[in-house]
Amino acid sequence: MKADEGERRLRYEIGPIRPPSEAYSLLIRFTRNCPWNKCEFCQLYKGRRFERRPVAEIKEDIDAVKAIHDRVTALSWKRGEGGRLSPGLLKGIFADPRYDDFFRTVALWMYSGSKNVFIQDANSLVMKKDDFAEALTYLRRVFPTVERVTSYGRSQTIAQLFTADDLKRLKQAGLTRLHLGLETGADALLRYMRKGVTKAQHIAAGQLVKESGIELSEYVIAGLGGKRWWQEHALETADALSGIDPDFIRIRTLKVTRGMPLFEKVESGDFVLESDEEILGELRLLIGSLNCTASTVKSDHILNLLEEVDGKLPEEKDRILSVIDRYFELNEEERLVFRVGRRAGVYRGTDGLADKATYERLKKAIRQMEEQAPGSVEQHLSLLLEQYI
Repeated sequence: MKADEGERRLRYEIGPIRPPSEAYSLLIRFTRNCPWNKCEFCQLYKGRRFERRPVAEIKEDIDAVKAIHDRVTALSWKRGEGGRLSPGLLKGIFADPRYDDFFRTVALWMYSGSKNVFIQDANSLVMKKDDFAEALTYLRRVFPTVERVTSYGRSQTIAQLFTADDLKRLKQAGLTRLHLGLETGADALLRYMRKGVTKAQHIAAGQLVKESGIELSEYVIAGLGGKRWWQEHALETADALSGIDPDFIRIRTLKVTRGMPLFEKVESGDFVLESDEEILGELRLLIGSLNCTASTVKSDHILNLLEEVDGKLPEEKDRILSVIDRYFELNEEERLVFRVGRRAGVYRGTDGLADKATYERLKKAIRQMEEQAPGSVEQHLSLLLEQYI
């Protein structure tokens, strides 16, 4: 498969992060980095300057994607596939070193249906509203197959700068979903973590998004309360979410690494981390306290110990809670084997423990680690988690 030399000259800008639910979305960068950039639990944008990209520059990127899209389509026709991408053609594109990552990324997006786009970076809503709407409209015009366009945003930005009509205008321009980092509903914890928003603003922003008709994902950080605030974190977060009733409640488990301001507080003892099982107890209290009527809980990240904490509210609340209860019904050895297997990517649920061969293999690995260095299993688990940050 001979690559066209022109493909290697086409570039467009891609930011550093997207939600797991946007794994097969086209990534288009409207802003660079984070305009707030003070959160204690985040290291991603530290030391990087925030910038609003000019609309003309964004359009150039969209045009670059379209040019790559057209070349992928032409390649498909040349290979007798009628403009479509078969698994074989996609595999060939990824195997050929003459095709660059931009070509491969667009090809994968096309293979997935060319339906979803994620707008980067951390808070595109700080753009001028007219500019944001213009860029969205252009994106939709160039790619009429797109069905879902999503972006990160901040509650404080929405609560202070937007009305429901402003958001409805963005919806008309093509924005269909917003991902907001609620993280916690506890005001004391929001201040401690320097989130730059209040519980009231979280609720007000969430309600505005819901009123506009844009889908809403709210993110919660399990473990963010630490040993000091775990109960307040669970109850106040449940109360805030109940006041919003978002379309999705997405769980992320706290993992503190060097580079995060929070790391220094952990090192000094000012913030004491919870264990995996303490976090599950916190999460059970949070979910049990929710009074949502139209939300879906999603545990869609490898940092979360129990992926099966997933379902619609209120009808599946008891089943979701039973997932956590079932974990605590395991004996001590089973819980440790599951934790190691989950963090290593072997288990996706506790049902995996029924595979005796895998269980014994993990049990043996744990025993060997402990024989070589007592207490090293927890260190190993911590290192496994760091690779997912």
